[in-house]
Amino acid sequence: MPANPLSETQKEAATTPFVGEPQANSGGDKYLPYSERLGNESIVYFTRDLSAEGLRKAWEAVADGIDGRVAVKLHTGEPHGPNILPHAWVQALLEKDLPGATIVETNTFYEGGRDTTKKHRETLKTNGWTFCPVDILDEETYALLPVKGGKWFREMAVGANLVNYDSMAVLTHFKGHLMGGFGGSDKNVGIGCASGKEGKKWIHQGNTGEQWGISKEEMGERFTECTKAVLDHFGKKIAFVNVMRNMSVDCDCAGVEAAPVVTPNVGILASTDVCAIDTACVDIVYALPEKDSTDLRERMESRHGLGQLTYMKELGMGNMRYALLDMDNGGARITAAEAAAAATPFAR
Repeated sequence: MPANPLSETQKEAATTPFVGEPQANSGGDKYLPYSERLGNESIVYFTRDLSAEGLRKAWEAVADGIDGRVAVKLHTGEPHGPNILPHAWVQALLEKDLPGATIVETNTFYEGGRDTTKKHRETLKTNGWTFCPVDILDEETYALLPVKGGKWFREMAVGANLVNYDSMAVLTHFKGHLMGGFGGSDKNVGIGCASGKEGKKWIHQGNTGEQWGISKEEMGERFTECTKAVLDHFGKKIAFVNVMRNMSVDCDCAGVEAAPVVTPNVGILASTDVCAIDTACVDIVYALPEKDSTDLRERMESRHGLGQLTYMKELGMGNMRYALLDMDNGGARITAAEAAAAATPFAR
């Protein structure tokens, strides 16, 4: 897999839309009820246990086959970010279940605490990510991964060091997102593995000449194509955990400026299907009482973020139908509404 920078000609070829000028899908502002979805079902595991042990339990349900050199992709956050995954939970998981694994990140496209490797390293220390190696994947350069079946990209620029890993564990803080509507496993991989100055620029700016020139369904489709490239690279050696806790309408990129959390904490989900796990989290949000979910639902719909789910299915990345298995009750199948009933009012 090449790890050298692209020539300008190669870069133009990689970022030029296919002949026919693709158009983004519509409908990303509309929630599709479960009864109206088609296709097979995937397995999604659920626990109400929001703790280090709960994270370990969720991970163990999907950990089979994750071996070799393991990359742990999570959002390490801007300095002092209040809503990031507790590093003590992640430390316990790595020490007990993933010894020798490495946290992986990429630099950001925006100015802040992580847009250069030097600042990024300082932020990692500030936020407590000091208990294991952290590989900033694009510290030196980037690599190209093919986007099979994509309409926006033929290839995607990811942090070059990504190709050094055999498996990936995706640990995601599920929450809202200023531009994507919500940030689940799809966004964690699709934005989080794209190189800071190349891949993220292709996703956010494209050919508009404006830093944030791409929005709504198109942006979600663009980062979903990056996720597709990463999934194809790892094959069956990738698994996902989503933590529904501290769900601000803003991403952890906002740091201390994130909007106050008003959505209740719910639990932890795990799956080997990226589409199914993100869809299940969205379903749980929509199953919450309206007073508890209005802000997060409005963020998803106003940014047309629900298009992430349908585009993942369109690209063959997984299913929007799933069996939700309750690990707290012997693996009994439950509904999103039954999982939402476990929600507890948010408290810092």
